[in-house]
Amino acid sequence: MASVNIKPLGDRVLVHPLEEQEVKKGGIIIPDTAKEKPQEGKVVALGTGKRDEDGKLIAFTVKKGDKVLISKYGGTEVKLDGESYLIMREDDILGILG
Repeated sequence: MASVNIKPLGDRVLVHPLEEQEVKKGGIIIPDTAKEKPQEGKVVALGTGKRDEDGKLIAFTVKKGDKVLISKYGGTEVKLDGESYLIMREDDILGILG
């Protein structure tokens, strides 16, 4: 994955979904259209940050490179150089994986 030329704004995070291993049931390869959306991803870029009522910047909980658990239908999908990414609010990230 090369350097990405996009900077999320506010409390948004750019996440690269991690593809599940190809699933085979009874020797049949399941097509991409029938696979579930990935629920794991890697944080690629952080936005400019969220501010509280007093205008103070609230620090992100996640950092670039974190492997995260994301909601199945969260975020907005964007394609850059043939790769799919999700732009989502940090609140839509469910957790950081070990």
